[in-house]
Amino acid sequence: MSGSNFSVPPAEPLNLSVHSLPDPRQMAALQRTRGGRLRMLLVMAVCAAPVIASYFTFYVLKPSGRAYGELIVPTVDLPGELTLHDLSGHAVESASLKGQWLLTLVQSSACDEACERLLFMQRQLREMLGKERDKVDKVLLIPDDAPLRPALQQALTTGIPVTILRAPAAQLQAFLQPAAGHALSDHLFLIDPMGRWMWRSPAHPDPVQVKNDLNRLLKANAGWDKPGR
Repeated sequence: MSGSNFSVPPAEPLNLSVHSLPDPRQMAALQRTRGGRLRMLLVMAVCAAPVIASYFTFYVLKPSGRAYGELIVPTVDLPGELTLHDLSGHAVESASLKGQWLLTLVQSSACDEACERLLFMQRQLREMLGKERDKVDKVLLIPDDAPLRPALQQALTTGIPVTILRAPAAQLQAFLQPAAGHALSDHLFLIDPMGRWMWRSPAHPDPVQVKNDLNRLLKANAGWDKPGR
């Protein structure tokens, strides 16, 4: 434009910031890792769902009325460090007990008359479960090192044998606990197939009432519990 002092500033070079793109191989590896974790979580959720549902049914809904024995809430895991030996002195891993319901007694090797009554009840209770009895093992935990009377040992190993294991008294008392004012030897204890102590009978238990509790528990867990280990 004539007579004008207006001037156009000189053009400046255009600066473009170039950011590095993510490595496609790293992105693919990250996606695979995330996908694997997601699949693992889904598998765990699917496996745990029946167990969670069965416990919710028994503990919360209680479809068949109140329990006779005491439900242990929260359940107590079978200690991995529990020192167990069979009657021959061979070490037994506590994890080997998992996979079955364990109807459990804690009695000294002397086993007085009250002990023998509970052992007889333990055997009868398993038989009273009928077709469900194969899901239940009988366990006797002995908190001392004295020998069993030969006649008692023979009785416990006749027919469907009792799993007899020795364990230190202090370890047993840290795992299983009696009701206030009672001893471990006064009760029947139930450990579920995942190795969790979850039920205790009253002292001097009524076998019919105990059987009703066992039936309710096995029924509540029918969706995932299978006979045998």
